[in-house]
Amino acid sequence: MAAAGLGAPLLLLLLLVAPCAGQSHGGPVFQPSFIHMSGLRVNSFFLGDSSGVSFSIILDAIDKETGNLRVPDCSGSARGGDWDLNVTPGVGASKVTVTFTRNLQLCLPNATDCCTTPLCVVETLQVLACSGSVVLAHLLIQAEIYANSSFTGNVSENTSVIPNQVFQPLGSCPCDLTDGACDVRCCCDPECTPALKQLFNGSCFSGVFGGDVNPPFDQLCSTRTTEYTPDWFPFLCVQSSLNNTPFLGYFYDGSISTPRVPPFKVPVQTYPGRVFAGYRRGDPIMTEDDEYFTIPQQSVAGQCVGNAPVAYLQDFDVKCLTEVASYKEGLPHDVRINSGTGDFIQQNVIYRTITDTGKFITKSEGLPTAGVLCQSVTFAEHYAFIWEDDNIEGVNVTVFLGNLCDGEILTQRFTAEFVSLKSDNAAEVSANPGYQVGNAVRAANMNAPDTAGSLRIWQPAGRGLCTSATHTPVLFGVDSFSGCVLEVDINEDCSLLRGNVTEKLNSLIQATHVGKRRNSNYSELSDWVEIIRLDPFNPNMSASPGKVKGICPDVPANLNIRIIFAVVGAVRGIPREEILAVQISYSTVIWQFQCGLTCENTASLLPITASVQFIQVPAQPPVPMTRFQINYTEFDCNRNDVCWQQLFYPLTRFYTGQPYSQCLAAGLALAFLAVLAAVLGNPCFSKVWENFLV
Repeated sequence: MAAAGLGAPLLLLLLLVAPCAGQSHGGPVFQPSFIHMSGLRVNSFFLGDSSGVSFSIILDAIDKETGNLRVPDCSGSARGGDWDLNVTPGVGASKVTVTFTRNLQLCLPNATDCCTTPLCVVETLQVLACSGSVVLAHLLIQAEIYANSSFTGNVSENTSVIPNQVFQPLGSCPCDLTDGACDVRCCCDPECTPALKQLFNGSCFSGVFGGDVNPPFDQLCSTRTTEYTPDWFPFLCVQSSLNNTPFLGYFYDGSISTPRVPPFKVPVQTYPGRVFAGYRRGDPIMTEDDEYFTIPQQSVAGQCVGNAPVAYLQDFDVKCLTEVASYKEGLPHDVRINSGTGDFIQQNVIYRTITDTGKFITKSEGLPTAGVLCQSVTFAEHYAFIWEDDNIEGVNVTVFLGNLCDGEILTQRFTAEFVSLKSDNAAEVSANPGYQVGNAVRAANMNAPDTAGSLRIWQPAGRGLCTSATHTPVLFGVDSFSGCVLEVDINEDCSLLRGNVTEKLNSLIQATHVGKRRNSNYSELSDWVEIIRLDPFNPNMSASPGKVKGICPDVPANLNIRIIFAVVGAVRGIPREEILAVQISYSTVIWQFQCGLTCENTASLLPITASVQFIQVPAQPPVPMTRFQINYTEFDCNRNDVCWQQLFYPLTRFYTGQPYSQCLAAGLALAFLAVLAAVLGNPCFSKVWENFLV
């Protein structure tokens, strides 16, 4: 009986294991047979012969009442629903792909066919492989798919404006530091109930930390927050809105906007009441679109600026170094220029080709001509502005074109001159004999048969060596600084080095006199000023000159040209400027040979420079100071913080905050009130008033 009792469970176990053992050894199976699915598609392989085998998807593989897995049955109806089944037959194995086809986007307002919850799909399904009504193999899939939170709607092309965080507040309640709990003394905390607020209602955080981004400050007239307020507070307090506080710029929630005015676009009417009716000397020339008319010019630092406005009646002649890679076209020549009368002038452009490029190509790397890329570029542009009075009558432009190849450096030249319509000579800018900014300073050599001289500075090119540097004339009113480098050997004799440097610096000054005016006559000596030369320091050559190798003191490496000029009058409203004096001096340096690990067969570089400085002085000497002004400097308002002369500053002409008539009226009213208060406060007046009442 005991053996019979144990035989029934053992027989049942063998019956359950036998089918599994048969499948694992030779029957068709799914591999893998169980899949946890978190994406939209899963793959499995049916191992076995798929001919005559039908595949189907059965949903609700788990019985909801018992929670057990349903028994696979091929006789039931196959329900795919939102699932798609695809079988790709193969040799000995078939690929089975199960795909979820429903939309997995989170639902937006008034949307259908979407997911209402983030965990959108939680299902258990079976894939059956049947041969007739017999189940050959089954695949169990547990699907747990989350909705897609990415945005798939129409994207607006409007740029999102991100406000400047400097102008944004810290928050509606900065003292709310704990989420879901009431912060003590934080009256703006939404988690604080009215009952809790009564405990600390009188001790709430004030100011910005408490949520008040506009606390009244001490100097505000509307609130007297300080405990000890002085008596003069009502007279010196500030009347201001709470929106304008010391916290403005840190926590003020204000609207900001960037200007939409393009570069060089300026309003023609600069202030109310002024109408643009002609140019004055120095005014920028305007175009049809109310923009500056620009031509490449040289900046103070020596570099060329592509968008430099052209000033009225100011000639210039500049040279800019450029390569093919950095070449840029200038302002197009179809831009019309405002004549000054409201009309617009079209530029008259003439194109010419340059065949001899030796004057413009300053450096070539020696590349072979075959395979070198070249392009046609602008070598030079010459602008001639025809003017009369305050208006521009015409613009003539001559453009010189040429080919620039790789490895070459081009020296572009841009010139502009203003030609008077009333002048017979085309080169005459105006009837003003004085210098104008940009004119070449005239020089003369009175000790030579040919009196024509030159006053120049360097224009380096290539490596910047003095042997290959070119020259450019000194332009009136343009402070400049240029130089070049000189190769010096370690065994260089100091006296020879000083002489060589001095000779190269003196080659820039091939003149003894400079013209006072632009039209100075060579035959009239009174039209010229003699150049004052301060010779460089000549050291004692007998002081053992060769003992220290590679060091030479007192080398005159810097040439200083100072030109003093003054405005001596005006012609047709244009200042007449003349040169009064010219001084040339030298600055010395200590040259020391610089080398690396070895100093043999090497040469060091010595930079030598030339600077030009224009100094304007008054045409008439200023009135000398009196002895009182010299001795009693405490009465000088320009040199002292306390100025007794401006004690009644609002009543003087120096005050420009309000019209003088209003200031005078207010001052007289205050004086009347002060006199009235003094009279009423007098005891004698009180006795007279009592007698009058009696």
